[in-house]
Order: sequence, then structure tokens, then C-alpha cells
Amino acid sequence: MGRQFDFNYVLDFLPKLLSYLHITLFIVASSIVLGIIMGFIVALPRLYNVPVLKRVSQVYVSFFRGTPILIQLFLIYYGLPELLKLVHVDASRTNVLVFVIVAYALHSGAFISEAIRAAVNAVDRGQIEAAYSVGMSGYQALTRIVLPQALAISIPILANLVIANLKDTSLAFTLGAMEMTGKSQTLGSATRHFLETYIALSLIYFVISTVLERMFFYMEARLLRHERQVVEKERSPRKLIGWRKREIARLEKGVDPH
Repeated sequence: MGRQFDFNYVLDFLPKLLSYLHITLFIVASSIVLGIIMGFIVALPRLYNVPVLKRVSQVYVSFFRGTPILIQLFLIYYGLPELLKLVHVDASRTNVLVFVIVAYALHSGAFISEAIRAAVNAVDRGQIEAAYSVGMSGYQALTRIVLPQALAISIPILANLVIANLKDTSLAFTLGAMEMTGKSQTLGSATRHFLETYIALSLIYFVISTVLERMFFYMEARLLRHERQVVEKERSPRKLIGWRKREIARLEKGVDPH
């Protein structure tokens, strides 16, 4: 049991926890960047139906989407050094953050690969055929037509994944990584004010998640601004036609529009 609640401890713990924020953000950023690379590589065999690699990517995605992140952390932390021993590589002195980032990158890669696959398939195939008809190569059609639209489609999914990763980093302390949650454990144990510690920690996570959410919302709006302009242009004539029909109907009924 902790001591009597004292809000002053919340204010005291905030700067102490924030001093470890850079470690948490480093884990998130590194795992997402590596996860995007991994996800793109894993998505390609399924997009192009490469026989053997397609099955391998399906197993990879199913495993990392179907097992808890905490179990994955332990598997990477204890299993990866054993695998490296087979090729005579000693990983016993490797920083624990390396294993944490690898685990989160593999976890993120599975979800990102599905997001990429769904986003690419959502792009109208007619646009790709049109790109081929004007002389574009497969690479040009992919980079100029498919990927820009797929990126805009996948932004909401990527935003959810980044925020989920941010919250999942709270499990990194189970391997001994001293990030914000790990620091909160030491502060709580030292002062016996556990409630104040977790209130301060939750406030930090909440603020960062809100900032990330707004940032991704702005990115999505920027990427989709051209589509919204097209939609507005398509709606304007329809509104005008609808207004004219209503005016004609009023005149036919002998109703004064004013």
C-alpha cells in the first residue's frame, strides 16, 4: 500500500519522468521507421503473389498480429542471442534497447504490411492502367500514382499504430529498459506514492498521444486536399442544378420564390 495522496508529488514527478521522454520517443521512432521498411518488404510478396515468399509473409504477419507484444519482447530478448550464437555472434553485452526496438519493429512491421497492402489495393486499378497507357513503367506508376494515394489512405492506420506503439513502450521496462514507465516504477518504490506517479505518467502519455493525433490529422488533411477540391467541384454543379429545379417547380406552382 502507498502513502496518503499528495498532489504535490504529481507536480514533482512530472519533470523527473519527462527527463526520460526522449528514450520513449526514440523507441517509438526507431521501431516505426524500421517497421515501415519491414512492412514494405513483407507486403511486396503478397501484392505480387510471389509463391513461397507470400506464404512466409503470411506466417510472419499472423504470428506478430496474433501474439501479445509482451511475449514477443521476451522471445526477442532471450531467443535472438541464442540464434546469433549459431553464427558465432555474442550478443550478451548488447544494450537492452536494441532488443526492445527490434521487437517493436517486427511487431509494427506486421501491422504496417497489412496497412500497405490494403492501401495499395484500394487505389483504382484504372489509374494504373492509364499510367501504363501513357508510357509509364511499373516503377513510375508505383511511385507517382499508387504510393501517394496509398500513403494518404494509410495515414489513419499509421496514426493508430504509432499511438499504440507509444503506449506499448510502457512494457519495455519488463526487460530493464529505463524509459518513462521504468522510471515511474523506481519513483513509486522510492517514495511509496504510486498513485501520484501513475497520474503524472498518464498525463504525459495523454498529452503526447493528443499531439500525435492532431499531427496525423493535419497530415491526412494535407494529403487529401486535392481529392476534397475535386469533390467540392463535383458537388457545386449539382447544387446549382438542384436550386434551378426547385425554382422551376415553384414557378410552375405559381409560388413567389421571394
